[in-house]
Amino acid sequence: MGQAPQAFHVLAKPTGAICNLACRYCFFLEKEKLYPGSNFRMSDALLEEFLRQYIEAQQVAQVTVAWQGGEPTLMGLDFFRRSVELAEHYKKPGMQVSYTIQTNGTLLDDEWCTFFREHDFLVGISIDGPKEVHDAYRVDRRAQGTFDRVMTGLRCLQEHGVEYNILCTVHTANSTRPLDTYRFFRDEAGAQYLQFIPIVEREDRTAVTDRSVDPVQWGRFLCTVFDEWVRRDVGEVFVQHFDTALAAWAGHPPGLCTFAPTCGAAVALEHNGDLYSCDHFVEPAYLLGNITETPLPVLVGAEKQQRFGREKQDALPDYCRECPHLFACRGGCPKNRFISTPDGDPGLNYLCEGYRIFFSHIERPMQVMAGLLRRGLPADGVMEMRAGEKGEHGVKAAKVGRNDPCPCGSGVKYKKCHGRRRSGESMDR
Repeated sequence: MGQAPQAFHVLAKPTGAICNLACRYCFFLEKEKLYPGSNFRMSDALLEEFLRQYIEAQQVAQVTVAWQGGEPTLMGLDFFRRSVELAEHYKKPGMQVSYTIQTNGTLLDDEWCTFFREHDFLVGISIDGPKEVHDAYRVDRRAQGTFDRVMTGLRCLQEHGVEYNILCTVHTANSTRPLDTYRFFRDEAGAQYLQFIPIVEREDRTAVTDRSVDPVQWGRFLCTVFDEWVRRDVGEVFVQHFDTALAAWAGHPPGLCTFAPTCGAAVALEHNGDLYSCDHFVEPAYLLGNITETPLPVLVGAEKQQRFGREKQDALPDYCRECPHLFACRGGCPKNRFISTPDGDPGLNYLCEGYRIFFSHIERPMQVMAGLLRRGLPADGVMEMRAGEKGEHGVKAAKVGRNDPCPCGSGVKYKKCHGRRRSGESMDR
């Protein structure tokens, strides 16, 4: 029996797969079949047992309690009031507990948002872009679009000063509209923090549904959004994929498990106490046990879970191991590693071609931003460099002289490296 890591994360699902919406691409709704006859509500006793075990097992000063679904707000506000009371009761001296919740936003009102603001919840709200693309797949059980209700929830969060981020899934309805989607979030939704999640629905062993994003289109989507972001929004809008990529170029650990070398430190807790290896592997083969029978840290530290985590790295095909962008990609999420390499080896990520396009595209500006950070300068200095150092975006970063070393760390003078302004040349090619 192994030991649980000093810090591990649990995505708790108090309603299991139950949701008030019926998004056409949702992979989790079918998990309801795992628990026939269940009322899909976490009991007060299990809530207390989970929070006690989880907080006691943590060996760090900052602990995050994360709620997901299904739709967790279906539990009602009293459940979450109780969860905060219990977490505050069980936390150790000097420990800080923070709270997050992922929601579709349709049930939010003043009472919910007042509670979130009072307890500093970080709220993730799912929106897929402008109304016509959001309503393509994010529908209710009557097949009606949900955009207007979600935006009402978002405005309520904003009015109450609740910290939030937007989770946007990328699929066939919005993947060809990257700028429309990004600018909607930035200019109309007022988003500062964004996550883009690719929809990959498997129909059989290697085929995907027609809702799934095409790998090349996924890469182009990220590239197009990146070009807009790196020219005007660095330091103002934070896009999870870009932040994680910058961490890789700067030599820091990734902030996203998708691009971590191994898995296993983020598990999923069902409404009845069953613990699974990952949110994307809530399947019988990945059931670790039940926390009412075996303590949570024992399940997380078990060899079965450790093996699951190592498999991400151990099963990488040679095609990935030889890729120049392995340091940033790490093979991507294991749930999408179901196609063959050009050499016929199994285990290649379905999205590989898109990620190769993306990481190649962003290499030079990432080098610049990483170089700025190493010099103690803010990464947003890349915008002034791209604008010909004319200060067109009001960037406050120090100007780099033409004869200064290039901040990308190449050792070459700026004028001979990223300061070149040849006609038609782009820094990200």
